[in-house]
Amino acid sequence: MKTLPAIFTASLLSLAAFHASAQSVTATGSTLDTAEAAIAQKAKEMHASDYKIISARMGNTVTMSAELYN
Repeated sequence: MKTLPAIFTASLLSLAAFHASAQSVTATGSTLDTAEAAIAQKAKEMHASDYKIISARMGNTVTMSAELYN
């Protein structure tokens, strides 16, 4: 019966370690494509292996946030 809590705890710790390596960036652009291109450029400059867009807001400009992963 102690195995289940141990597996659950190990899963939570591994998830926390994965998110600890993520870094957030924000970019703006006139369209979704230009904002995403700015995110991709920042990811490349910071030598990130991947990125995930976590929010995008549209008004007069597009503001986009992403998490970068190493």
